Parts: sequence; C-alpha cells; structure tokens
Amino acid sequence: MAKTDTLGEFELLNLAALMMLGPEDSYGMLIHQKIEELAEGRSVSLGSVYTTMDRLEQKGYVRSWYGGATGERGGRTKRFFEITGSGELALKRSLKVANNVLRGLEGIGGLA
Repeated sequence: MAKTDTLGEFELLNLAALMMLGPEDSYGMLIHQKIEELAEGRSVSLGSVYTTMDRLEQKGYVRSWYGGATGERGGRTKRFFEITGSGELALKRSLKVANNVLRGLEGIGGLA
C-alpha cells in the first residue's frame, strides 16, 4: 500500500460519510452531521470537513462539483462530493487493517 493509500482517522470518517450519504446528499453540512454522528458526538468544525475533502480530492479519492444556486441558501451554491473508485479501495483497505487489529485485540481479551 502506497503512502497516499493510508487514511487517517478523519479521512476515514469523511469517506465513510460519503458512502453512507450517497452523491445526492453529500454536501458540506450533511457530511459534517454524519461525521459527528459516526464519531459519537465528537465536535467537528465544518472547515475541517472541507479541508479534508480538498486533501482527499488531491489524492484522487473524491471528486466535487457545485450544484445550482438556491433561494433558500441566499443564492449560494452547494458543493457536492462523491467517492471515487480509488477512494473506495483506500477505505476498504483501511477498514480491513482496522478489523485485523480489532480481531487481534479481542483474541487477547484487549477489547470487548
């Protein structure tokens, strides 16, 4: 696995949120809410979500686009995100490693 294939915890949360929300609902505020839900109430700034999404896009793990402006948002557009095939692969690899660690710890009684 190349260095860029290694995901940090927050990158993993961002990609998992994208997978759960789907492209129709994957914009900043909903991603932010899903991450806080997944992280069991951990406080997360919206700016950190966008910063991480920008980094994931540079790695080729997500793509983004802007939707049309809406009156309910004061004429501002929404930025949507979608996980790419390589992003899904990186997420699967990271989850596999995490599962291996968890199984190993359970085997010695480390975690219940």
